Amino acid sequence: MKKYFFMVPSILLPATFLFAQPEKMKYPEPEFANEVSWLKKDSANTIVRLEKGTSKMDTKMKMGGFGGSESGYEMEGEKSTVRLNSGINLSFVFSDGSSARSSSTAMRDSMMRANGMDPSGLQSMMDPANTISLYKAETGKNKRKILMQKSPGASPFGSKKMQSSDKYTFSVRKIREGYWELVIDKPLSTGEYVFTMMNMGMGNMDGSTLLFAFAVD
Repeated sequence: MKKYFFMVPSILLPATFLFAQPEKMKYPEPEFANEVSWLKKDSANTIVRLEKGTSKMDTKMKMGGFGGSESGYEMEGEKSTVRLNSGINLSFVFSDGSSARSSSTAMRDSMMRANGMDPSGLQSMMDPANTISLYKAETGKNKRKILMQKSPGASPFGSKKMQSSDKYTFSVRKIREGYWELVIDKPLSTGEYVFTMMNMGMGNMDGSTLLFAFAVD
């Protein structure tokens, strides 16, 4: 019995391989720059704005210090207006706006170099890994609190140990110039959450911090 061997033209292989690849995920440009937004991974990859606020670091003493002290940020209301029905595989995005205006960004960098400044320094300051943190907020008395430090007071008035709000880590994936995805490293339990971000705008003159809040139900 004769055996026949058929050769597949090599020119067809790249095309076959190409069609087998999954479609690359599309990341829409956020409507507002310098904000943390939720990336709702659906058929349209919708970007949802988070509740936004500002706060200055505030330190409160209890019983003149005998009952301890609290330092942190506050947002009005015990519940965020942005509610997520799951805390699993959450992603958020942040854009500094440069990906939507590359020509003006190049001009800005050129002007900085002309004045003896290093544009990479500004890029480092805008990097979400250096400027953004995620905390689980404590609620009560119609407020959400992000405690940086809660100090114990003199016994028996204060708490027995130093405390702070739970902080969550995330991985930063650069999508394109000036645009990043923040992938939360582990599932978030039910509760209220707040991103804190260094205020790089004119609002920073009063020492305020930008806050972006959401909740997991």
